[in-house]
Amino acid sequence: MNSSWIILGATSGIARAVIRKLAAQGHAMFLAGRNISELEAIAADCRLRGARMAEVMSFDARDASNYGQLIARLRDEEGELNCAVFTGSMPDQEVIDANPNMIEGVLADNLTGPATFLTMLAPLMEERGCGAIAGVGSVAGDRGRLGNYVYGAAKAGFATYLSGLRNRLGRSGVHVMTIKPGPVDTPMTYGMKLPLMTTPDAVAEDILNGLKRKTNVLYTRKIWRLVMGIIRVIPEPIFKKMSI
Repeated sequence: MNSSWIILGATSGIARAVIRKLAAQGHAMFLAGRNISELEAIAADCRLRGARMAEVMSFDARDASNYGQLIARLRDEEGELNCAVFTGSMPDQEVIDANPNMIEGVLADNLTGPATFLTMLAPLMEERGCGAIAGVGSVAGDRGRLGNYVYGAAKAGFATYLSGLRNRLGRSGVHVMTIKPGPVDTPMTYGMKLPLMTTPDAVAEDILNGLKRKTNVLYTRKIWRLVMGIIRVIPEPIFKKMSI
């Protein structure tokens, strides 16, 4: 069966690592994002690595006006359809506090934009009765914390959305996996001193293995499941005095 992947936010560090691995497996690749010139370069690399096809699409999480056109193009591609979502933005919390109007954009990048697209894509995937969706949340969404609570709120909302979508699409043979990375060494985290940092290649390997196992919620690195489990059970009176 022909297999295709649409990658939203294809220029992100983690996305590039996943794309390299998928291209080498011979999939057709639809690379979606805002920076068309970067996407064209990634598409050229995909073809060199063995992708059956690599096509660039314009996607902006803050503007849904062309989502219908993207879905129509995907409908034209026969076979199994898969989608991976890597869109997101993470401004410093202090910057957001100084300009609350930024919240709308953070929510669009991390939650409402990808959720709108996936909701539009869902009927096509249900119709075909196969495929997978991998959506990147964050460990930051497991509990609101002082340093990034707007970003965390957006990622928490996306995780809840994916949970409901998993319930819906699982009934027709489509698997939905929620990915919760800890800090990853990408341009988004450049210059930050963060604990338990990992690499995009390591996360990509975890993602593809998780999809093979039909994992529902994937923490990467694995230790973050334990770390966030501990953080979630800290009593609120104590937690609100902590600087984590």
